[in-house]
This record gives sequence, structure tokens and C-alpha cells, in this order.
Amino acid sequence: MTPFVRLSAAGFAATAITYGPARMGFGLFLPQLKSAFAISTHVAGVVSSLGFLGFFAGLLASQVMTNRIGPRLPVAAGLAAATAGIAVAAAAPNWQTLCVGVVLAMSSAGFSWTPFNNAVHRSVEDGWRPGALSSVSSGTGFGIAVAGIAALVMSMSGLSWRQCWVAFALGSVLALLLNWRSLRDVAGTPGPDPVQRWSVLLQPSAAPIFALALCYGITSAIYISFAADGVAQAGGLPDLQAGASGGLIFLCYGLFGLSGLYSGRLKAAIGLPWLLRLLMLASALSFGLLALVPTVWPGVVLSAGLQGVNVMMMSAVLAFWSDRLFPTLPSQSFTAVLLAVAAGCVLGPVAAGFVSSTVGMTPMFLGTAGLATAAAAAVRTRFISEQPAAGDGITG
Repeated sequence: MTPFVRLSAAGFAATAITYGPARMGFGLFLPQLKSAFAISTHVAGVVSSLGFLGFFAGLLASQVMTNRIGPRLPVAAGLAAATAGIAVAAAAPNWQTLCVGVVLAMSSAGFSWTPFNNAVHRSVEDGWRPGALSSVSSGTGFGIAVAGIAALVMSMSGLSWRQCWVAFALGSVLALLLNWRSLRDVAGTPGPDPVQRWSVLLQPSAAPIFALALCYGITSAIYISFAADGVAQAGGLPDLQAGASGGLIFLCYGLFGLSGLYSGRLKAAIGLPWLLRLLMLASALSFGLLALVPTVWPGVVLSAGLQGVNVMMMSAVLAFWSDRLFPTLPSQSFTAVLLAVAAGCVLGPVAAGFVSSTVGMTPMFLGTAGLATAAAAAVRTRFISEQPAAGDGITG
């Protein structure tokens, strides 16, 4: 098996779990969790933001581990955290214990993605790297689709959300075993990503990627935290069992998100600036549909699909864009970008939860659509560069 195939498959499995049910499970099952634990929308926003704070901490820990001992152990640690966190949440007797499980599970996403930039950079030829990194990031779409199917099956068969989460934990164990085996060739050594001060990443040409990452973090976290609950509060979709709307949303989100596999080709066809504009506009339209037609089948399906395309493609874009900007710091640069994403993820849900509790879901969704539209309008071709940044970590 070639390094391209081995690392693509391992990364796909890792992100499928950590960015799928481990990261999205709370938002996907929020209507059921609110009922089971008497959680308000404001408290749900706080729990979600705490989970993304765990994601932020996981990113920092993963970077330290990757720099010192290579990418294998942080990936394994992330999948172990996903397994433990999902299991704790599945057995939680109260919302406080649920919160602990959610934070632990969501921290796994911080551990388990960025090390693959290091592993791919070390083992895969330059021309194949965008494809490998796109495969890794697109595992998210598969994981979310499977989680959505599980939620639909739960609603239609009478299964408990706890049983679904036990199944997710078992899947996490399998992904852990696969990655432990697949990453054995890059275990024990840090590889080509030298330890540098974070300040070397603060170059003017890198400002757009960090700004867009922050905005992307805010909008994507709000969607995955509140889309299912927003549709449920509006009355759900006609002819669909109560509580099943979330499963449908995340199934469409994940399936459309598999388009992330084509991010590299689309960027080559239309250029990075236009791809960024279109993705942010897709996000804006997604929120607009959720605000205006939350009980109309085509509107909700299109909303979920557009958001899935935006999230998966933007994830892949951020991965290979950071690799191009800082080729000597493949893992550290991507970690910095994801820290900006994580900061947005921490800020977004808690703010959205407060706004929703104060003025309602519809104004909150429309405001988020406005933010994504503003980000699209702010993209300027002359500021978007894929050339290595000056001072990208090369020391002379």
C-alpha cells in the first residue's frame, strides 16, 4: 500500500470520527439532549462553546506532541479522547457529566487532524499532497453522514440516543486501531516541522487565511450547534417524525460535504479568491434558508447541503493553503490556522445562544448570514497569496 493510500485512508477514518460524531454529536442530538437533561438554549450554547474550547486545547497539545515525537501519538490520543468522551456522554446521569463528555470528545478533533499535515508532508510527493489532504479533511463528511443516518434510525426505530453514542464509541475504537497501524512509519520522530516561535507565522500575506479561518469558525460552529434545534423549534419538517429533522440535516450536510474531495480541482479551475467567495456565499445562503424556510423540505435540504459543501471544502482549502504559505512548517502553520478556527468556534455558539434566547433563532441565523456575506465581500484577489510567506520559518 502506497503512503498516499495508507495516510489518506487513516486520516479519513480519524476525521470521520473526531470531526463527525465526536464534534457534531452534541448539535445533532441537541433536541433530544435538551429534553433529557432540561437544557435551555443559552446553556446549550455554553456547553457547545466549552466543547470547542476543548478543541482549542487539543490543537495546542497536539502541536507540542507532533513537534517532539511525531504525528502518531497525538492522533492516537485524539481517538482515545473521542472514545472516552463519547462513552462518558452516553452514560451521563446529568447535564454536567454530559458536558464533561462533550468537552473530552470535541477535544479529539484538535488532536487528530493537524498531525496528518506533518505525516503527508513527510511521506507523500508534492503533487499528491493536495489530494491526500483533501481526503483526510473529507472524512468529516462521511462521519457526519453516518451520524445523521444513526439519528434518523433512532427516530424511526425507537432507539435511544445513548445507544447511538455507544455505537459511535465502538467506531472510534476501530479508527484508533487503524491509525495506530497506519502511522507506524512516522512514529517517534518529529520530521521536517522544526519548532519555531509562533511569531514567524504572523506575516502580512498570511493575514487573510487567519481572518477567514476565524469567520469560518464562528459560522460553522453556530450551524452545527443550532441548525437541528432551530428546525425543531420551528415545528420540524412535514411528514417527518418529531426529532428526525436533525438526522436529515446532518445526513445531507455530510453527503454534500464529500464534495470536499474535489476542492483542489475546483481551486485549480477558478482560482483561490473566487473559491473563497463562493464558499462564504454558500454559507450565507445556508443560514438565510434556515432562517426563512425552516419547515420547507427543499429549503432545509439545500441549507444543509450548502453548509456541508462550505465546511468540507473550506477545511480542505485551509489545509493546502497553509501548506503552500508555510512549506517548512506544515503542521505548525495548520495548527495556527485551526486555532483561529477554534477561537471562532468558542465565540460563535455562546454568542448565538445568548442572541437566540433574547430575540429568537431567526434573527440569529440572519445575523450569521450577514457575517458570512461580509466575509465574502472582503475577499480581495490582490491579498490572497499561495506563495511562501517571507520568514516562513526558514532560518539562515
